[in-house]
Amino acid sequence: MNNYIAVDIGASSGRLVLGRIVDGKIRLTEVYRFKNEIIKKDKGYFWNIEGLFLEIIEGLKIAKKRGITQTMLGIDTWGVDYVLLNESGDRVQEVYCYRDPRTNQALEAIEEYMPLEVIYQKTGISYYSYNTLAQLFMHDSNELEKTSNILFIPDYLYYRLTGRYTNASSTASTSQILNVSTKDYDSDIVDLLGLQRDQFPDLINPGVNLGGIKDELTIKYDLPACQLVSVPSHDTASAVVGVPAFQEEISWAFLSSGTWSILGVENSEPINSERAFQESYTNELGAFNTYRVSTNMTGMWIIQEIHRMYGEQYSFAELVEEAQKVKPFRFIINCSDTRFLKPENMVEEIRLYCRATGQERPETVGEVVRCAIDSLALTYKKALAKLEGVIERKIDVLHIVGGGVNNKLLCRLTANVCGVNVIAGPTESSALGNIVSQMITSGEILNLKEGRQLISRSMNITEYEPEEIDRIDEIYMKFNSIVNAAPSAVQFNF
Repeated sequence: MNNYIAVDIGASSGRLVLGRIVDGKIRLTEVYRFKNEIIKKDKGYFWNIEGLFLEIIEGLKIAKKRGITQTMLGIDTWGVDYVLLNESGDRVQEVYCYRDPRTNQALEAIEEYMPLEVIYQKTGISYYSYNTLAQLFMHDSNELEKTSNILFIPDYLYYRLTGRYTNASSTASTSQILNVSTKDYDSDIVDLLGLQRDQFPDLINPGVNLGGIKDELTIKYDLPACQLVSVPSHDTASAVVGVPAFQEEISWAFLSSGTWSILGVENSEPINSERAFQESYTNELGAFNTYRVSTNMTGMWIIQEIHRMYGEQYSFAELVEEAQKVKPFRFIINCSDTRFLKPENMVEEIRLYCRATGQERPETVGEVVRCAIDSLALTYKKALAKLEGVIERKIDVLHIVGGGVNNKLLCRLTANVCGVNVIAGPTESSALGNIVSQMITSGEILNLKEGRQLISRSMNITEYEPEEIDRIDEIYMKFNSIVNAAPSAVQFNF
C-alpha cells in the first residue's frame, strides 16, 4: 500500500494529510493540524514562515511515530506571497502577508509605467493590490538588490526540505509576472520591477521528482523517508484537481470556498479578452495543461473574522444556527469592499457599512452572520453571471469544494439565489487534489479523469437543487445598487 502525504497550508491553518487507496477508495487521515496566523508588527503584516517549516517537520515526526516509514509528499499553499533569498540561501527579510497595506496605492504607481490593459494582455491576470507584481513593485529596492532567488511560499518550503531552488508554475502564475502565452516570466514586467530573470528559479510543472528530504533533517528529527514531488502547489490549483467533475458533457464551474471564494472554470486555453479584463476574470495555470479562468472574491474570511470577534461564545456551527433564525436579506454588504480586507473589528465594520448605505444596523450575532451569508450568495450570483458572459456558455452545475461546504445554509442559499444545481463536496479538496496528483505521478492511477472518479466514489457529496426565492429580482437589484455605490462615509480600518 502506497503512502501519500499532502502538506496543505491555507491562510488560517495547515495540516498534513495522509492518503491511501483502500478497497478502491481514497482514505484520508489527518496526521497533524496547526494554526497559521498573520503577525502584525509596527512595519506591517507578516507570516511566520519558519514556524510553518517547523510545523511540517513536527507533522512528519508524528507520521513516523505512527508507523509511516516511507511516503511521497507534496506541498500546496496560498499564492502571490514570496520569500527573498541571498547568495547563501538565507532569507533577506521577513515574509510579507498579501494583506499588508503597503500596496494600497500600487495600482496608480504601476500605471505610470505600464497600462493595466497591457499587463493583462501579457499575463492574463487581473489586477489586485495583493498580487506579487504590486508587492515587488513596492518592496524595498535595497532588499531586492541583495536577492539571488525569489521563491513563492510552497517553493520555499520545498527548498528548506530539499535544498533545491524551483518555482512551481501554478503558484508563479498567480504573480501577474508570468506571460500567459510563453508560460515564462515576462521580460518587460521583470524590467518594470527592476529585477533580473535569473532571480527567479526555473519553473516546474506537477509531476517533477524533487528528491528526498536532506539527510541532516531526516537524521536530526527522525523523519520518514520522503520522496518529494511537485504537485499543483497553489492550493486552488490542487482544489480544482479535487473537484469530482468527470462527466465531460456537463458544463460545470467550481467555487473553491475557503478564506477566499474563487469561482471559475477549468479550460484548455486562457481567455484574456477585453470582456474578461473588464469583468476581472483571471487566467492561472492549473494541473495537466489546463488553465483556471476564475475570479477571486472575499469568502469565509468575513465569517472567520466574525467568529474571532465573538471569541469562544459560539462555534462556527452555532453561528450558522443563529443566522437561520433571522429573516433573510434584511442586511446586505458588498463583500468585496476593501474595508473588509483586514479590519480591526469585522462586526463593527459590517454595522458601519450598513448604516452608511441607509440600512438598519445588524445588532445580534445572528443578524451579523446572516448579513454575511446572504451577501456572499448574492456575490456568487453576480460573479457567475459575469463568468457565463466571459466563457460564452451557460453553467449547469456549480461544484462547491473546500471548508465552505460545511456551511450548509450558504450552499443551499447559493443554489437558490444563483438558480443552479450545486454539488457540495469534498471539503478536503485541496489535500485530495494534492494527493491525487501524487498518485498520477506514481502511476497508481492513470489520469485526472480517473482521479476525479475515484474522489466521487470516495467522499461525501451533497446536491442542492435550486428553489425559488420570493422577490429575488428586487433583492438582487438592491444588492447591485449597494455594490455600485460604495459609501464614502466609512473609514477603512487597516
